[in-house]
Amino acid sequence: MIGLLSFLLLGQTPAQQSLIAEMKRVEELRTWIPLHTYNADLRPTWIAEGAALWYRNDGPEGRRQYIRVSAVSGEKTPLFDHARLGSSLGKLVSKTIEPDKLMIEVILFEEGKKCDFTFERKGYSCDLATYEVTARNAGPVQPAATLAEEQDDDAHLFPSPRFGSTLQRPQGRPNRKVFIEEGKVKTTTDSGAIVLSQEADFARAVETPDGKAAFAWRLTKGDRREVSIIQSSPPTGGRAVLRTRFYDLPGDKLDMFELYQVSLQDGSLKKLPIDPIMGGGQPWAGPPGIDWVNEGKFGLLDAAERGYQRVRVYEINPAASEVKTVVDESSPTFVEAEGATFRPLGEREIIWRSERSGWGHYYRIDRANGAIKNQITSGEWVTRGIEWVDEKSNTMCFRACGKEMGQDPYFMHYYVIGLDGSNLRRLTEGDGTHTVTFNADRSTYVDSFSRVNEPPVHNLRRTSDGKLLVELATADISELKPTKIKLMEPFVAKGRDGTTDIYGVYCFPSKLEKKKKYPVIENIYAGPQDSFVPKRFFAYNRMQQLADLGFIVVQIDGMGTRNRGKKFHDVCWQNIADAGFPDRILWMKALAAKHPFVDVSRVGVYGTSAGGQNSTTAVLLHPEFYKVAVSSCGCHDNRMDKMWWNEQWMGYPVGPHYAAQSNITNAPKLQGKLLLIVGELDTNVPPESTYRVVDALVKAKKDFDFVVIPGADHTDGGPYGEVKRRDFFIKHLLGIEPPLWSQR
Repeated sequence: MIGLLSFLLLGQTPAQQSLIAEMKRVEELRTWIPLHTYNADLRPTWIAEGAALWYRNDGPEGRRQYIRVSAVSGEKTPLFDHARLGSSLGKLVSKTIEPDKLMIEVILFEEGKKCDFTFERKGYSCDLATYEVTARNAGPVQPAATLAEEQDDDAHLFPSPRFGSTLQRPQGRPNRKVFIEEGKVKTTTDSGAIVLSQEADFARAVETPDGKAAFAWRLTKGDRREVSIIQSSPPTGGRAVLRTRFYDLPGDKLDMFELYQVSLQDGSLKKLPIDPIMGGGQPWAGPPGIDWVNEGKFGLLDAAERGYQRVRVYEINPAASEVKTVVDESSPTFVEAEGATFRPLGEREIIWRSERSGWGHYYRIDRANGAIKNQITSGEWVTRGIEWVDEKSNTMCFRACGKEMGQDPYFMHYYVIGLDGSNLRRLTEGDGTHTVTFNADRSTYVDSFSRVNEPPVHNLRRTSDGKLLVELATADISELKPTKIKLMEPFVAKGRDGTTDIYGVYCFPSKLEKKKKYPVIENIYAGPQDSFVPKRFFAYNRMQQLADLGFIVVQIDGMGTRNRGKKFHDVCWQNIADAGFPDRILWMKALAAKHPFVDVSRVGVYGTSAGGQNSTTAVLLHPEFYKVAVSSCGCHDNRMDKMWWNEQWMGYPVGPHYAAQSNITNAPKLQGKLLLIVGELDTNVPPESTYRVVDALVKAKKDFDFVVIPGADHTDGGPYGEVKRRDFFIKHLLGIEPPLWSQR
């Protein structure tokens, strides 16, 4: 009897048969590899008020241990008696459970008291005094958040209150509350509500934590124009559904806010001397939050001027009804909105991140006069976020990249430094990118680091001197060796200026034959808000899966992306269409020069969102190099995407450069093969951005492919999009007619 696979392969060419077999292998490995990769992700949970931690240690053949580690000595002991717990659980479920193969998921652990866990998707609880195991009837309990999950990257432009906003209000605060109702400022007293403003154009009221002062934001409405999407296939059936929402585009008139102080004595309103502040780019975003400091005696807020070339930090003194400018940062290009944030320090200072030196660093600012007291960090490297500040020891811990010579400049490391800029000390050892999790008093931390081609190592270290207390675990990928999969590899080449190193990664097919020629596919995302090339270990990601179908798959961070200093970043200024293409092309040519089987005469590219824009731009503006593109949910025209993202990089007001760099404008230049994918319910990038590229291509009589995913939001296409993307490259780069989806 002919097997199902053999039956399906009848009538297929040898190339198609080989491809189908490899597709099946890739799909099997995609689900098999995560189950046979051990300790790649170790999540410590701190217990005993940070004096200890526990973690799960996995191993081959189903081995699993829960381990307790002293945060003082590094001594390892079992978290509980695995044999007793396994025996009690086995009796309850009528199974034999081996102590070293206790396949439970610990949900909650209270040392010496109880351990809640799941086994075979059911909940149980173990009394650690008697080791009696009982079933839990309650629903699944979410594990307590680890410190790693609670870390704040301290990088947002319009912050909601962050520091001091949850202060306990003292006894004896005034018995009144200021609020907004129907746009009017009102207050409640013992005699009822009182209207304080006749104008109905206020949007938000804010009280100080002690309740002694209040403020109100007065709104001047912008255009508040709408975008629309159509749900063609609603779950309930029937007619298609039209959805509309407010959505500010570049150049639109925005909501603007002015700050007024409300007198709690006579109800009067006084406008404070702060320039009108733009909303967060959408009407629902509202005005910026105020951070209350010094026990609520002062308020701090930061606000960007439209065009993002100027950011200011204001200090509000409610007692004196005064406002002063603490920081006034400007740039001829853009102030990096993701990094220009402040952190209160002591009674009268803030920590401010600035790129005024050409590199993102921290400065200590005197709030009394806005003067720089000292630069905390310095050098040709980039700070990436504050972990903590210890005002008692006058030290801070922060993340940074690019400081360690000889390492990839994107690798994240952690440092401690005095607030006066002295005694800089690195906490993280090892050539790789690091993630750190501190205990409650920050005396110890777990340091996990890896590279794309080196599995993670997890260490427990002491903060005071960085001493290694104990190695917790090293990821085990030994079971992957028989599969002969290749790991992603890093590669460096010179950029357009001939001196700057451009970093990327590549994936070769696992069954590489060096005598063959393999086409190249670039996974692109060139959004200026960050860098995107993977730095951590991944055993078998989507890029490698695509490579195993017969491609060289690469990802590159070209000029114009973040985290390499301002000069590198500024390439994107009013120049989104550049997308680092000169650097990317040189990088791929350098890879081909090193490996002759890399065929840069057949290059494809794919991406989603900004990557969807970039991939289409590639075949429109660089057809001599890029031949095939698949673009998902692209923001193809910077005039048709969210205001706050596009105006940061393309500038304000909207000028002719917007149209010149539009994929709609440049659609008639298409020479290669292009597949456009869009989710019809995209709430991130309006779908008409893609539709209008389609319209322009039709009018220009260009051949292309177009897929709309009904019911999908902002997406790369999901499972169907993945099939279409792979098929497009198989057909146009490998020259093989792809098999039917049902035959794979």
